[in-house]
Amino acid sequence: MKHRALLVAVALLLPGGAAMAQSGPWGPGADDAAFAQMLKTSFKGRGVATLDRLNQDETQVFCSDPETVYAPESAARREEIEKVNLASVKWPADGVWLGDWKEGEKIAQSGRGNTWTDKPEQVNGGNCYNCHQISAEEISHGTIGPSLHNYGKLRGTDDAVMKATWAKIYNSKSNNACSNMPRAGHMGILSEEQMKHLMALLLDPRSPVNQ
Repeated sequence: MKHRALLVAVALLLPGGAAMAQSGPWGPGADDAAFAQMLKTSFKGRGVATLDRLNQDETQVFCSDPETVYAPESAARREEIEKVNLASVKWPADGVWLGDWKEGEKIAQSGRGNTWTDKPEQVNGGNCYNCHQISAEEISHGTIGPSLHNYGKLRGTDDAVMKATWAKIYNSKSNNACSNMPRAGHMGILSEEQMKHLMALLLDPRSPVNQ
């Protein structure tokens, strides 16, 4: 069963969880329903972190199933999901791709926003350094994602690069159905203006990224 091990582990952490873990239900397919119910009853909405975050779209449902997501027979489904996510991308309204790389650096450095302690009016950060190396000077960065140092220097700045980069930031699932990268534009994490600033950070030749 897909979620049984995780369900048991989570149950043991909750009040009365040991009894719950032993009692089930463990019938065919019941583990999925029990897991979903546990999520709904374990999380409480506070501030901007509301319970609607537990609602999954078709992409998230597909990518939450480790038994099939990377199976060879799922290749067609992955391609279909990528096409759906690419179709969701909203391109710059004014046709301008790049903002201010200095502002982009601030956004990349900031991981604030979208937690229950944050205020609705607070501007979200991109939290980019949590997963990527971006500039050579940055000594603290994550390695979950690839290094983005020299991003524009290596790729150039033609329309194809601009479009691919924008799509990746707006909706990372558009070219990788189960990417770990947040869908910054699609999920409303970042504004169009913020995305332009991040684009400049990656592609402006004056940016430290391309030095």
